[in-house]
Amino acid sequence: MGSNGSNLIKIAITMGDFNGIGPEIIIKTLRHPKILEYCIPVVYGSGKVLSYYKNVVKGDEFMFYQARSNEKLAPGKVYVVNCWQENVTITPGKVTEAGGKYALMAIDQAIADIRSGWIDGLVTAPIHKKSMQLAGFAHAGHTEYLARQLHAQDYLMMMIGQQMRMGLLSTHIPLREVSATVTLARIKDSVRILHQTLQKDFGVDRPLIAVLGLNPHAGDEGVIGDEEINTIIPGIQELRNNGLSLFGPFSSDGFFGSGQFKKFDGVLAMYHDQGLIPFKSFEFTTGVNFTAGLPVVRTSPDHGTAFDIAGQNIADPTSFREALFGAIDISRQRKKYQEDRANPLNKHQKISEEKEAES
Repeated sequence: MGSNGSNLIKIAITMGDFNGIGPEIIIKTLRHPKILEYCIPVVYGSGKVLSYYKNVVKGDEFMFYQARSNEKLAPGKVYVVNCWQENVTITPGKVTEAGGKYALMAIDQAIADIRSGWIDGLVTAPIHKKSMQLAGFAHAGHTEYLARQLHAQDYLMMMIGQQMRMGLLSTHIPLREVSATVTLARIKDSVRILHQTLQKDFGVDRPLIAVLGLNPHAGDEGVIGDEEINTIIPGIQELRNNGLSLFGPFSSDGFFGSGQFKKFDGVLAMYHDQGLIPFKSFEFTTGVNFTAGLPVVRTSPDHGTAFDIAGQNIADPTSFREALFGAIDISRQRKKYQEDRANPLNKHQKISEEKEAES
C-alpha cells in the first residue's frame, strides 16, 4: 500500500491497563517510522501516560500528536486521543481500581469512534481482570464486552499465528461449565463463523476445518464421555451435508503432537486451554488474538499485562507488533472481500489473470 495517505487504514490502539506493559509495547512498536507507511495509528488513553513510559523506554525518537475524535488525520504521524484529562497515579506492576477504570474509558471511546466510522480497525493492549473488576467491569474480558457493545450476536474468539488459526467454542468460563456449552447449536454456529471468517478475513475460498473432541481420546467411542457421539459428531455431519469441508472430532494430544493441524486452514477447540496451550506452544511470540464476527477488525497480543516486568523496559513487543500488522492485513482483506462481493467481476478477473500467469 506504500505511503499513499488516502489509502492508509486508521487503527485504534487502546492503552490497556497503564500499570501493565501495554504503554511500553505500544511505544516500542510505534516508534519505528516504517509502521507509518502502513497505517495511521490512533492511541486511546492519555498523552501524559505515554510520556511517562516514553521516559521508561528511553524513546526519544517516539513522537505523538494530540487528536480529537472524527477530525481529519494526516499520514506519517502517531496520534493520541486523550480519554481523560485528570492526572493519574501510575504504579507499574500493581493491581488498582484506576488501572481498570481508565482502561475501560479508553475502550469505550474507541468503540464510540468505531460506531461513527472514523476508525477502520482496533488493537487492544492487555487489561487485567482483577483491576477491571475493581472498576465495576462485569464482563469476562475484551472479547465479550466488545461483542456486546458492537451488537455482534455471533462472534468467535480466535488465535491466529504463522502455523495455525484456532477458534474457541467456549472462552473465559470455569472448566466445570464447559460440557454444558458443547451443544449442537453452539457447534454449528462456531463452525459457520470460523468458515466465514476464513473466507472473508483470510482469503481462503474453500476452508478445511478440523474440530477437536471434548474428552480424552475424543471420547473413545463413548467409553470416556458421550459429548462426541451425541453432539459433536452429529454437528460435523450436518455441516458436511451442507457443503462445509469439516473433519473430526480429533483427540487434541495426537492432533497437535503429530503435526496434523498443519493440514487445516482452521481448528475449532472446545474450551480455552485445549486450544491455547498448543497454540502458545507453537506461536507464543507471534500469536495474535482475533475476534471473528465483529463489525470491525479487532486483534490483540496473545499475552496479558505482565505485571511482573511492567515498568522495567524489558517487555517484548513482538506479539503486539504482530497484532497491529494483523489488524492491517485483515482489514485490507475484508475490504477486498466486500468489494469482490459487490462486483463479482473483480474476482473473475483475478482468477483469469492467475490462470494466465500459470500458463
